[in-house]
Formats: sequence, structure tokens, C-alpha cells
Amino acid sequence: MTKEKKEIDALKKTAKAHETLSEEKAEEKAEKTTEITKKLIEEETKKQEAEVKSEKELAIKKEESKKEKKSEKELAIEKAKEETISSWEPKTELGKEVKDGKIKNIDEILDNNRKILEEEIVDSLLDVQTDLILIGQAKGKFGGGKRRAWRQTQKKTKAKNIPTFSAMAVIGDENGHVGISIGKSKETLPARDKALRKAKLSIIKIKRACSSFDCACSELHTVPFKISGKVGSCRVVLIPAPQGTGLVVGGELKKILKFAGIKDVYSKTFGKKRTTFNLIKACFDALKKTTSREEKRWQ
Repeated sequence: MTKEKKEIDALKKTAKAHETLSEEKAEEKAEKTTEITKKLIEEETKKQEAEVKSEKELAIKKEESKKEKKSEKELAIEKAKEETISSWEPKTELGKEVKDGKIKNIDEILDNNRKILEEEIVDSLLDVQTDLILIGQAKGKFGGGKRRAWRQTQKKTKAKNIPTFSAMAVIGDENGHVGISIGKSKETLPARDKALRKAKLSIIKIKRACSSFDCACSELHTVPFKISGKVGSCRVVLIPAPQGTGLVVGGELKKILKFAGIKDVYSKTFGKKRTTFNLIKACFDALKKTTSREEKRWQ
């Protein structure tokens, strides 16, 4: 064999070993690869669209299942609410106007300083959420009892000790309307019902804004300016905060701010803060000042 043939055979072996192609075959294969990549991209886009659709369908199914899986208590509460509103016979002029449909927004009542004397007015105009403030303490060794919603007191008489229970309720629609009140009774459940009824009658409207210096969104998520409220020795100062901060306040104050629709706020508290009654009332007093024209700001 000549040297040329040996070189040609060696090139063929290397071509087979490394699978090298000629220019023509390489161009044909490149055209095929572009078609293959297009097909792969189309398949991936279809898969992504199918995944997005499946996620949306799952979310819708979850929401439907949540609605279907409502507890019996919630369904019973909703039915009772509908029955009370349908069987409600208003006694005041304001109640008659609401029942007849002349007033469809609670802001019409609050802006005109009209007094609410029937709790069904609030139930028919707002989707209200309710909660109790933990103002009492269960008995425990060495004063280590857990917090509870009812505070028990006793009156000494010659015959026996007469216990009374007090409860503090908070209501709100998480959209600028909130109310608080206290109820007392000889039993726990009547005290709770009384507190909820009074809280509905004492509902107020508050202002919200995006007023923090380092936030420029258009959502109503914090207080409009620095405000303070005082009851007894308790003083609560609410300071505007940027979006995403959360409620930087005490545990029980979060309930009233959440129901008022405030999502971000800084706070300072002064005085005897263990008296939860006065602490909540001071926070409510501060929220009232968001709508008053002559705000008494704390310095």
C-alpha cells in the first residue's frame, strides 16, 4: 500500500471514530436540528399552557371545595343571620329606611352622624367579622393561668359571692369600619352577645392611606398620619409604615387594626399596658382621630 492510501484509510477511520461529517451532510443536519428545536419549543409552550390551565382549575376547585366544606357552625350562623334580617321589624326611622332599601351604604349613615340603635342595620349593610379580646385569665398555680375571653369578678354579700362575667368584642369589615364594646352579665354567653350588640352600635369609619415616606403605592394600607390615643394611663401611638411591614403592635391590638383594614403600621405604647381594657380603648381612640378635622397629635 502506498502512503496516500494509508493516509486515506486513516482519515476514514478517524471520521468513523469521531463521526465527522462532510459540509453538505452537516448543512442538512443543521436544517433538521432547527426544525427539531422549533418542534421542541412548541411542545414546551403547550406543556406550560396546560400546566397553567391545570393550576387555575385546581385553584378554582380548591375554592369551591372550601365553600362546600364550610363547617356546620358557619352555615348555621349564616342561616340564622339571614333569618334574623328577613324577620326583622325595624322600630326606628333609620331602620325603616334601611329595610326599604333607601339606604344601601353605611357611610351615608356615619357621614351624617346618624345614631344607630338597631344592630340589624349593621348586619344588613356590612359583612361583619367578630372576635373577642382576651381580657381575662384562667386559674393556674402561682398566677400562671392562660388568657381567656371572659373576665370574672365577684361581689361579696352576706349570703354568698355573686360572680359577674365581662367580655370585650371587636367587629369590623376589614375595609375602614370597626367597633368595640364591653358587655357584662351573670353568665358568659349573654355577656358575649351584649358586647357584640354594643360593638355594632358603636361602629365608626376610619381613614386609611399610603402615607409612609419610603412607600409610594396607591393602596390604602396604613394610617394617614401619626396619631395617638389615650385612656387612663395607657397611650398608644400609631405611625405610618411602608407596604410589607405588617402590624408591629401587641397581640390584642392586631385584632382591632386587622378588622379596621390596616395592614402596615408601627406603634409605641406607654403607661400600664397590662390593662387590656384601656389599651384597646386607647387604640380605638387613636383610630377615631383619623377622621376628625382637628387631630390632637401626640408630641
